[in-house]
Parts: sequence; C-alpha cells; structure tokens
Amino acid sequence: MNEKAFQEFYSEDFSHCYGCGTQNKEGYQIKSYWEGDESVSYFEPKPHHTSIPGFVYGGLIASLIDCHSTGTGAAALYDEEIKAGNKPEFYPRCVTASLLVNYLKPTPIDCVLELRAKVKELKGKKVIVSVNLFAKGEVTATGEVVVVRVPEGWKP
Repeated sequence: MNEKAFQEFYSEDFSHCYGCGTQNKEGYQIKSYWEGDESVSYFEPKPHHTSIPGFVYGGLIASLIDCHSTGTGAAALYDEEIKAGNKPEFYPRCVTASLLVNYLKPTPIDCVLELRAKVKELKGKKVIVSVNLFAKGEVTATGEVVVVRVPEGWKP
C-alpha cells in the first residue's frame, strides 16, 4: 500500500466529505490505496451503523462504495496526469455522477468491511469504477460508480 491514502492528496478546500474528508472529524474518514491494479479500503462499522440487529445499514454500504470510488477515480485521473508529464500539486477532486449498488446478501456488522475497486473506463474527465464490498471474505454488495472530475477553478 502507499504511505498516504488517496484522500490525503486532496486540497483542503475539497476535504470535507462526510465519507472520506480528512477535514471532517465526524465522518467515516475512509482511506483508499492502490494494491496492484485495484484500490482497497477497509472500514469497521460501529453498532450505530445497524439496519436490523447484526447487519449493516444499506445507506452506509452505498456511501462507502461511493466515497471509495471517487477516491479511486481521483487517483486514476492523477496517474493519467503523471503519465502525460504533468505533476499536479493535489489529486483532482471528483464527484459522483451515477451510483448503482447491488445488495447481494445481508452484510454482517461484526467485522471489518473490505472494498476492492477497479477502473473499468477512463475517458476525459469521467471514470467508471466497479467495486466489490466484502464481509468475512464474501461479496455482500457490488457497485458501479460514474465519477467525474470537478472543473478546474471551481471553488466550494
């Protein structure tokens, strides 16, 4: 894994997301890293992330897939900049254009969740990311996320 997570390469202006923002101390604080051609992230749900006793709330699963994918998209776009001979100061900030989550089976809450993503397509400012969410070694949810780069000069 890299020393620093993708999310640690965002500018401070774009680091407030509830799921992945390093500036949001109340948020999930997820961290994503390259591991070969996949990105990986781990998250340990808390008891208050429950839907029914023993299982993770589906909205948490969707937000983990969402934020891991935007981080993966940003890292992929950054890597393309490096290949083109550029050296941006920060990772580009990306937002979600489309989020599809398939819940395959109930996700147990008493374990660390593992997210593994691959870039399916990178074209211009758009990245399509596919994600598997694992609990206890089993895929319990999948996702496909269309991520787009925030335009240059855009300020929150």
